Amino acid sequence: MDVVIQNIDLVAGSPEEKRIEIKRYFNATFTLYENLFDTLASDEVFYMRPQPLRHPLIFYFGHTAVFFVNKLVLGKQLDTRINARFESLFAIGVDEMSWDDLNDEHYDWPAVEEVRQYRNEVAAAVNELIDGMDFSMPIGWDSPMWVIMMGIEHERIHLETSSVLIRQLKLEQVKPVDLFPACAETGPAPVNELVPVAGGTVTLGKDAGHRLYGWDNEYGCAEFDVPDFAASKYLVSNGEFMEFVDDGGYRTDDWWDEEGLAWRNYHRAGKPEFWCGEPGAYRLRLMTEEIPLPMNWPVEVCCLEAKAFCNWKSARTGQTIRMPDEAEYRRLLETAELDREHHEASIHANWNLEHFASSVPVDMFAHGKFYDLVGNVWQWNETPIYAFDGFRVHPLYDDFTVPTFDNRHNLIKGGSWISTGNEITLHSRYAFRRHFYQHAGFRYVASSKTVQKEFDVYETDALISQYCEFHYGDPCFGVPNFSKAIAQLALQAVEGKACCRALDIGCAVGRTAFELAGSFETVDALDFSARFVQVGVQLQQNGRIRYERQEEGELVSFMERSLEGLGLNGQYEHIHFMQQDAMNMKPEYTGYDLVVAANLIDRLSDPARFLKEIPRRMNPGAVLLIASPYTWLEEFTKKENWVGGFKRDGEPVTSLDGLHVLLDEFFTHKGEPVEIPFVIRETARKHQHTLSEVTIWIRK
Repeated sequence: MDVVIQNIDLVAGSPEEKRIEIKRYFNATFTLYENLFDTLASDEVFYMRPQPLRHPLIFYFGHTAVFFVNKLVLGKQLDTRINARFESLFAIGVDEMSWDDLNDEHYDWPAVEEVRQYRNEVAAAVNELIDGMDFSMPIGWDSPMWVIMMGIEHERIHLETSSVLIRQLKLEQVKPVDLFPACAETGPAPVNELVPVAGGTVTLGKDAGHRLYGWDNEYGCAEFDVPDFAASKYLVSNGEFMEFVDDGGYRTDDWWDEEGLAWRNYHRAGKPEFWCGEPGAYRLRLMTEEIPLPMNWPVEVCCLEAKAFCNWKSARTGQTIRMPDEAEYRRLLETAELDREHHEASIHANWNLEHFASSVPVDMFAHGKFYDLVGNVWQWNETPIYAFDGFRVHPLYDDFTVPTFDNRHNLIKGGSWISTGNEITLHSRYAFRRHFYQHAGFRYVASSKTVQKEFDVYETDALISQYCEFHYGDPCFGVPNFSKAIAQLALQAVEGKACCRALDIGCAVGRTAFELAGSFETVDALDFSARFVQVGVQLQQNGRIRYERQEEGELVSFMERSLEGLGLNGQYEHIHFMQQDAMNMKPEYTGYDLVVAANLIDRLSDPARFLKEIPRRMNPGAVLLIASPYTWLEEFTKKENWVGGFKRDGEPVTSLDGLHVLLDEFFTHKGEPVEIPFVIRETARKHQHTLSEVTIWIRK
């Protein structure tokens, strides 16, 4: 299948050579992604939802193009949006975002042809950017070309995840496409066996100067001493997994852990997701067709099913059988001399769309003493994804990995038949919830080593930790908690008024939203940073957060804060935390009786646009609370967009003057401004002390 080009070396070569390579890589990716949607039988299928926890397919068709625009706007490579409505509607997925919702009333999906036209406009804009971009070699995190690479690799991820969704559609909703041929070779399953593997020291992670594009979780370092173990020669085949099924594996509670048992009972699972039909006549669902179940192809299961099989296998063999952990998987690659990059020394495997758009027999691709150490299907790991030492987030995509550092997302390794780009690099690290289906199977190991499955989930990023302390920590220098004080002022302002819906826009890590929740039926808590929002979600779900508080130099304290400890003992299911751009909110955020915008306007690129739009989202008589220290910086807001803090015709214009100009048409200003102090703790001996001016406005 001649549809994929190799990964790009971001260190070697001249800027002009690299410009040509990246442009070709972008266009090949963009076209291949659209080709995938040619498998849909009609435009109506774009609006189907193959999986109840996911959006309809039209979202994913538009999402990858929107991602380019939103990241390029954020990175200041694009000055203007292409379609603001689309760039809000298609911005945020629900694959892992527990704070999103799938209420169909919230989405007015456009026509497929409109999205196709939008994709054409985005492709033209990106090509123009690549042609004219000023950059130097090597291409690193700070390069403007890195943002282009980020969009390309993001689309290649969705190439795979969208293929899974298409595979979950009804057969009559899909059609074969010549570009994606399935393998025709089937047969009986080979007998699996355990092959000894010598242990050794394994070092994981890569440095910042690595030649290939990487996601944040790949950087840093972790070192492990791996004892000797044995691993299955083949991936677990459909035939081998059938033994578990025939032995009552899905009916026997003993093989399932607590999480797996709850999943099995809820879904009434009795066989793998892609097995169709009845016992004795099973068929395998491929992307666009069904075939008689090929016993020698790898079984595709969720992590919970793989774990149940291993427990069953342990009982049947008397050995400790489990999936490999991350270090053991790398050791397998090392022993087979596969610890290299595919584009530098090609690895013969069923991946990168080089052979088929389906799995193949588990004994087709040999890798030393093993088969399919990479390719065919992803391989579930025992290890939940965790941060390497030295982990840091990219400022333009701060929520790529961090939401998965919760001990609930297990690593998958090795790639599948449709894995391309970063997915097939040596250092790639992808993780999914244990009940999710991908094109994923597993191999097993025999080892008595205990695998670490719980990692302390402490927020370590300095900014997030500062805000955790700012919202939920101890008072500094006798200054009351700012977020609580803002909520109290807001509640005083709405006293005697309707209290149905409140909006906390720029909610950061959520303290004000929790304080408001006791008085409102619904509180929408929105912030541009998904990582800020995640803190609120953790508190909502678990009642506590943990974070590192810097004391001095490398010394930190490990802090834990709970809602109960703060006197917040209510029920908080009615708080809806969501990642949103205050400059481009979705239309469903409307009908509010209170809007709180605390320390927000002087961090917006165009605060006047926000202030002109917010009245349309509020009910008559509703309260708008604006708090700001008016710290206008061109880093965030171009000077021509400042609300105040400048001279016009030689006369000073204050920010309060500017607010009146923008708001008086729609609001009545209530009372006099109030200055509320706040302190942000950086270290034990360094604090920021600021005054925020609070103004109250009543919607006419």
